[in-house]
Amino acid sequence: MLKVGINGYGTIGKRVADAVAAQPDMEVCGVSKASPDFGADGAVRRGYALYSAREDRVSAFREAGYDVAGTSEDLIAESDIVVDATPGGIGAENRPRYEAAGTPAIFQGKEADDMVDTSFNARANFEAAEGAEYVRVVSCNTTGLSRLVAPLEEAYGVEKVRATLVRRGGDPDQTGRGPINDILPDPIAVPSHHGPDVNTIFPDLSIDTMGLKVPATLMHMHSLNIELESAPTAAEVRDLLANESRIFVVDDDLAIDGTGKLRELARDRDRPRGDLWENCVWGESINVQDSELYLFQAIHQESDVIPENVDAIRAMTGLADKDESMAMTDETLGIGLPDPRQVTMTSPAP
Repeated sequence: MLKVGINGYGTIGKRVADAVAAQPDMEVCGVSKASPDFGADGAVRRGYALYSAREDRVSAFREAGYDVAGTSEDLIAESDIVVDATPGGIGAENRPRYEAAGTPAIFQGKEADDMVDTSFNARANFEAAEGAEYVRVVSCNTTGLSRLVAPLEEAYGVEKVRATLVRRGGDPDQTGRGPINDILPDPIAVPSHHGPDVNTIFPDLSIDTMGLKVPATLMHMHSLNIELESAPTAAEVRDLLANESRIFVVDDDLAIDGTGKLRELARDRDRPRGDLWENCVWGESINVQDSELYLFQAIHQESDVIPENVDAIRAMTGLADKDESMAMTDETLGIGLPDPRQVTMTSPAP
């Protein structure tokens, strides 16, 4: 069993910890936190060994009633690999600590791409991370764009991607984020940083992106125009995307007209925390004019990178190849489950 340490137990870290714990070939050897807040309570309730991110805060954890196993330095030393899920910029500060301990590490999308061996998306470039010491799982938006581009490039070729990203103002627990009542070009300069980030996965891809920030917490929304090299029908594109396990083509009959209902669907399907690990592409939005593809997709910013972190662990450590890893991750997390309308269900007990 590969021992995985989770350095940073917030929105991403707690989800990665649960995903790792669900795998048959790895285990969570501990998680670190900076303060003894409700997140520490959640970690202990899940049975994870709790570490203090800093030596000078060990006493604060113990005064709050937590029996910490040590500091993050101890966690790094005890781990075969660390997933760094700390706030943006902290990962760069932590890398020398991983180097000193000889522990490989995975960073998240807010870190700079030049501080790692490769950026990573399981569907697009799994092999690039094989044997790497330091890998960056790209951001939620870049993950969503990369998952979509990969099968389109393979099937039809991609000439140009134009994407407008309507981004949530903050996650549900980010009370200090905004805007509260405004719509912000973010950034105002065009193109936004998202296109260059996609180029860390697809170096030769022609892509322009624009960003907006809105007063919402649920999900991001992408409006996409993609010039293809060939001219498939809309039905062919829909079938192609529906065969991708990490793309959920929203059926018209579900009557889902927004991200709120997508999250409600996730809760109704008993997804942990109401998470949607897949890109959510509205089937009705898929349209092809000549060789130009148009569609809308929604991205759950709290969860779509979680399976990528699991697959990055396997790529770096050689636990499995791309197809084996993605299939195992999908099965253990419940990604790509069959349409429940096609499954014989047993009525729950009253």
